[in-house]
Formats: sequence, C-alpha cells, structure tokens
Amino acid sequence: MLPWKRWLRPFAALALTAAAVLTPAATASAAPTAQAAASSGWNDYSCKPSAAHPRPVVLVHGTFANSVDNWLVLAPYLVNRGYCVFSLDYGQLPGVPFIHGLGPIDKSAEQLRDFVDKVLAATGAPEADLVGHSQGGMMPRHYLKFLGGADKVNALVGIAPDNHGTTLLGLTRLLPHFPGAEKFLNDKTPALADQIAGSPFLARLNEGGDTVPGVQYTVIATRYDQVVTPYRSQYLDGPNVRNVLVQDLCPVNISEHVVIGTIDRIAFHEVANALDPANATPTTCGSVVN
Repeated sequence: MLPWKRWLRPFAALALTAAAVLTPAATASAAPTAQAAASSGWNDYSCKPSAAHPRPVVLVHGTFANSVDNWLVLAPYLVNRGYCVFSLDYGQLPGVPFIHGLGPIDKSAEQLRDFVDKVLAATGAPEADLVGHSQGGMMPRHYLKFLGGADKVNALVGIAPDNHGTTLLGLTRLLPHFPGAEKFLNDKTPALADQIAGSPFLARLNEGGDTVPGVQYTVIATRYDQVVTPYRSQYLDGPNVRNVLVQDLCPVNISEHVVIGTIDRIAFHEVANALDPANATPTTCGSVVN
C-alpha cells in the first residue's frame, strides 16, 4: 500500500489552487527564467535538428508547474542524446506567477499551437514531437484534433496524462455536496474543472475516438498514480497507440504521479524509445543507470 501522505496529495493540490488564486503576485517568488533553461541546453533557438534526430522536441508541463521545474531532468536527458529541446509556459492566470497550467485548456492548446509554430520556424523542421506530463500529455490532443496540429506533429508522448479525466480517487464525486465548489473551480481554475472525468471539455475531446490519423501516440503510466485515477483511464485506444505501464518494465518501480514525470529515468528511457523507435532498446530496471 502506498504511504498515507501520497493519498493526501489531491487535497494538497486543491489547497494549493486556492492559495495560488488568492496570493498577490508581489508576494510570490520570481518565476524561473528562459535563460535558466537555455543555460542547461534547452530552449536554444539556434539549435538545428540532426539527421539522427530530425524533429525538435517540445516539452509540455503539467498543472501547477512551469516550463522549467517540470523538466530539470528530462530536458538535459534529451539534450545529451542529441535532440533540440524546447519548453513553454501555458495556462497562466492573471496575478499568479510561477504556477501555470490553470487556465482553460482549449486556450492553452492555442498557446501550444503558437509555440510549435515558433519552434518549427526557428529550427526549419517540418514537424515536431511533443512530450507532456499530466495535463501536458492530454492538452496537446486538443491541438492535434481541433487546431491543425496533426499536420505539424509526428508523435505525442504522454507521461501520466489525464486523457479521460480523473476522479481524484473518487473525490470529484463529492463536489456536488459542497455548495459553490464546482463554480469556484470553473471560475478560478478552469483547467481543474476541465480535467474532471466527464467534463464537457473531455467529452468533446474524446468524442469520435481518442486519436487522429498520422500521429504516433505513447502513454507512459504508473499503477501508483494517485492524481490521475483510475490509472488505466490514461490509456488511449486507436491505431498508432502504445500504452506502457512502467511496472511491466520494472516491477519494483514505485513512481507516483509527480515522480514519473520529473525524475523517473525508467519512464524517460521509454520517452527516448518513443521518440526514436527505430533505435529503441529494451527498458528494464537497469535502464535507470543508462
């Protein structure tokens, strides 16, 4: 059984939301800068994709994260393997610095569209690959399906993506019993409302099928995910889909929702395989040291 503290993370997330929307910008810490990413080898707009890795990789952070802190391990991991790597901030709320991914998801997808266009123009590549964590693994599907992204994206790799929403261990079913709670989420943190299983946003996103033609999809999940629940709801159905459970690759892996997207080298080895399937190598517990 997971440690009890992990089961409290959904409550902590909701508390953090309330704090975020009520904290003035002047009292918050300064957000990480683009220079911090560039100094670590990513968000370098002079980078030109190589013949071995012809597509730039765009990293899409999750809810309550940003373009730097979500990718302090994965971005250098991919840069060291010869990729041109870029990351964006999206879903900002007025007066809330540092913590992003909170705005309406359809609007965040428009930000992703514009960012991909910027990356393709800078690199000269005709297509990009997308890697996202949590909301960042699901939100791009709106871009692919409704905003023309399928013509500009070769692959989408979702790490613990909430493709069919989340029940937050059943907590979302309690919202109707708390007057004003649903309105608060819709008004103050639209992305959270959009990510609840059964939301109008998700109904439209998944209507007619999970995927679009021409894009390769990979989902990397952990059975110990306590945020996107049930974890199998992360999986996609359709052609050109590979659903991966990290415990099938390494039974002793105990990553939960945050860890799998920020520091899990086994998951990152699967990301590398998805980005370069022609040169993929088996992922095992030993991949952590590769």
